[in-house]
Amino acid sequence: MTNNNPFNFIPLQPTGRNETKTANTYYPDDMIKIYEQQFLTVVPEEQLTEFLPALKAFYDIDDHTLDISAVIFDAIADFCIIYNHKVKVGNYEILGDLVKEDIEPESIEPQEVSEAEEVQAYTLDCKRTFFINEVELPYHFNLFIHSDSYSTLPKRDTLLEKIYWLVSDSYEEEVADNTENLAAINEQLAGLGIRAMDMTTIHELVNYMEDSIMDDEMVEALNKLLDATEK
Repeated sequence: MTNNNPFNFIPLQPTGRNETKTANTYYPDDMIKIYEQQFLTVVPEEQLTEFLPALKAFYDIDDHTLDISAVIFDAIADFCIIYNHKVKVGNYEILGDLVKEDIEPESIEPQEVSEAEEVQAYTLDCKRTFFINEVELPYHFNLFIHSDSYSTLPKRDTLLEKIYWLVSDSYEEEVADNTENLAAINEQLAGLGIRAMDMTTIHELVNYMEDSIMDDEMVEALNKLLDATEK
C-alpha cells in the first residue's frame, strides 16, 4: 500500500484517451476489473468518502467511462457481483418425477374452466447450484408448473433457502425485526469464508437467484418430461 495507490488497485495499461481527450479508455476486460474493485475492495469506514475519487484518479477515468464498464459487466452471462460478493449460477438437478396436482376450481376464472380441464398441473422437486465467492451452495425448491407458467417454493434447510425465506418473511407484518435471523445467516456465511451481508445485499441476492433459477437448458429438459407424461 502506497500513497499513490492507497487501496491497492490493480495497475492496468490504458489503451488511449477518450474522444474528448479528458479521460483514459481501457480494454473491456480491464474496465470490468475496475468496476469490480468498487465492490470487492475492503474500505475502512473513515475512508469511504475518498475511495471512489481515488479509484477514478488512479485510472484517470470519468463517471461516463465507469458507467460503460457497468453495462459491459452486466452483459457477461451467468456472472454478477452483488456488492461485496461475487455470485454466479451453477447447474440444475431434477430430483424426482413429475407429480400431477389437482387445481382447486375456485382458483380458476369462469372463462378459464374449459381450458383448465385440458391443462394439467404438475410439481417437481429440483435443485439449482449457486456460487458465492466460488463457494458452492445448493438451493432446493419445489417447481409448480401449470400451462405456460411456473412458480417455485424453496425448502427451508440450506443456507440459500434460509436467505430466501428471510426476505420472504420480512414482507410479513409480524416480522418487524430480522436482526436475529440475519445474524444467524451471517454466522453461517462466516463459517464458509464469505463476508457478512446486510439486508440490501440479501434482497439483491434473492432477486438474482429468482432471475437465474430457470435457464434454457432446464426449460428444455422440463418440456421433454411434460411431453413424455402427456403421451
